[in-house]
Amino acid sequence: MIQDYGKAVQSIRKHATEYFHRYNLKSIVLGMSGGIDSALCAALLQPVCDDLKMKFIGRSYPIHTNKKDERDRAIQCGKAFCTDFKEIDLGNRYAELEAHMLAGEYSDKADDRKNAILRGNRKARLRMIHLYDLAGLNDGLVISTENYTEMLLGFWTLNGDVGDYSPIQMLWKTEVYKMTEYLAACTKTKSEVDALLSCVEAIPTDGLGITNSDLDQIMPNWEKTYKTTREAYEAVDQILLSRDSYDITHPVIKRHITTQFKRDNPIIIPRHLLSDDLFGFPFYDQ
Repeated sequence: MIQDYGKAVQSIRKHATEYFHRYNLKSIVLGMSGGIDSALCAALLQPVCDDLKMKFIGRSYPIHTNKKDERDRAIQCGKAFCTDFKEIDLGNRYAELEAHMLAGEYSDKADDRKNAILRGNRKARLRMIHLYDLAGLNDGLVISTENYTEMLLGFWTLNGDVGDYSPIQMLWKTEVYKMTEYLAACTKTKSEVDALLSCVEAIPTDGLGITNSDLDQIMPNWEKTYKTTREAYEAVDQILLSRDSYDITHPVIKRHITTQFKRDNPIIIPRHLLSDDLFGFPFYDQ
């Protein structure tokens, strides 16, 4: 785990500054969920945007499955960190999409659990359409908010969550909590401190209506063993750290194994299987 969070924060901001400057970006676009991951991304990248005089566009796109406290935190974080923030309710647009899907070949094709996941994926992809459109309009890119724990668990929607630049992809969830607390301790603006700490204390949810919390999907019955979601996430991280020697029937390890296809996406057929001529294809393993 990270020992020096000050150094880690500096490294993230330095990399972001160099990358945004190299490609002459005019803006970044961040989906504000009301969760700790998007809040941390906002806190990390705000000074970078200020220094480069880039537009920091934040959007909250709630649908009916987003709870009021999630919406309130998203607004709080968006107003605290972004230069251009709006909440735009996508409930009606999602309802139109859902009606279209159910009227077609997709109705009655899956059980309740699978339907909940399918609906959640549609919501994530609908939001991403709006984020990418904004990035295109403003000569910018979309920020990814997934952390390393989520990546190892396949806890994201393909073509619905992953953006262009990921400042926290290599942070364990445990480190996300600690880095957010570190930034809150270093921040002098009350609105920013309050926004960060409100997300630290919140129960993580996907906002998609699949389960009450993220952990219900990752480690069912976690509440029987752990007092808080943060404590449970610390246990999840430790399980993943020792995954090579862990019981493959454990739900965390099982989810890690069964979601490998997401981390390999897209699957590419190696050139050597197609031709003996590898000229011009130096990146494919033989």
